[in-house]
Amino acid sequence: MNAVKIMAMVLIIAGLLGLAYGRFSYTRETQEAKLGPFELTVKDTETVHIPVWAGVAAVVVGGGLLFFASKKN
Repeated sequence: MNAVKIMAMVLIIAGLLGLAYGRFSYTRETQEAKLGPFELTVKDTETVHIPVWAGVAAVVVGGGLLFFASKKN
């Protein structure tokens, strides 16, 4: 399997996951202050929303890549 087919499959899977879930969250830890031996850190939860058009575009581009890569061989 060549790199183009692998990239096409990754795009299709990422697009389908984006359409299925629509968002993902991650925790970011920031250092607010350091006073001698004491540190004050803050954990923020960030949420990233994935637009529907981005998921559809990833599936379409991945499908196109897969189609043209298989047609070429």
